[in-house]
Amino acid sequence: MAALRFTKMHGIGNDFVVLDARAAALPLDAARIRAMADRHTGIGFDQLLVIQPARDPACVAAYAIRNADGSPAQQCGNGARCIGAWLQRAGVAKAGATVRLESPAGLIGMRLIDAGTVTVEMGEPVFDPAHIPFNASASADLYPLEVDGASVEIAAVSMGNPHAVLEVDDVHDPRVDRLGPRITVHPRFPQGVNAGFVRVADPSRIQLRVHERGAGWTQACGSGACAAVAALHRRGRVGDEVRVELPGGTLGIAWRGPGHALWMTGPAAFVFDGEWLGDA
Repeated sequence: MAALRFTKMHGIGNDFVVLDARAAALPLDAARIRAMADRHTGIGFDQLLVIQPARDPACVAAYAIRNADGSPAQQCGNGARCIGAWLQRAGVAKAGATVRLESPAGLIGMRLIDAGTVTVEMGEPVFDPAHIPFNASASADLYPLEVDGASVEIAAVSMGNPHAVLEVDDVHDPRVDRLGPRITVHPRFPQGVNAGFVRVADPSRIQLRVHERGAGWTQACGSGACAAVAALHRRGRVGDEVRVELPGGTLGIAWRGPGHALWMTGPAAFVFDGEWLGDA
């Protein structure tokens, strides 16, 4: 099989491999993706980003997302910023411009602030359980969730992908380490869920750790940061502009509430370019 040209990138530690499939589709079955994602014998990444030709003439490109285990993902905020920076380097988009992309979760807007900073329009948060999806009889700010015989309170929200948000006193509490993997596969989330654990420092600053479905604990989760702010904003716990501190760095999230799109600002960094020869 022919070698694959790739670019390794990261957004505050959430790392990606970017492939260019604009000219032709690439052979990417789950086994190949898992081999590439292996951090000992492959390239290593949290998600694979595949840039594709846009079907909508108003968009500059489309993209697909695959998790490290080969499963598809609907949205990735840190990945979207990396794609924006990649398109800028490729000459498809210019710094200072606002462009539109087709993500697996729908159209998103993107402002290319400079070579290392991108602002992404992530759409409006969705709280309707049927559209997350989450098994609940009615929409609520918080839901009880039984995990290993104990009950915790979560907010459930979709940012194009499902999130469970738990407010905690300490994001490094050992109980968080145990809860994350269990919530990610909880049966009330039929498609799995990203589990976010958040501590509110003040109305403009929060701390967050996220256990992602298909990837595990990550240095950063852009859509998770958006989901955490949306869930807290809905309850009046934070304001319209919030700094989200993740293990890998900080993101800026802005949301004015229902009827408005949520915007995320943060860095995107190139690591290296190479060729995948693992199955050549």
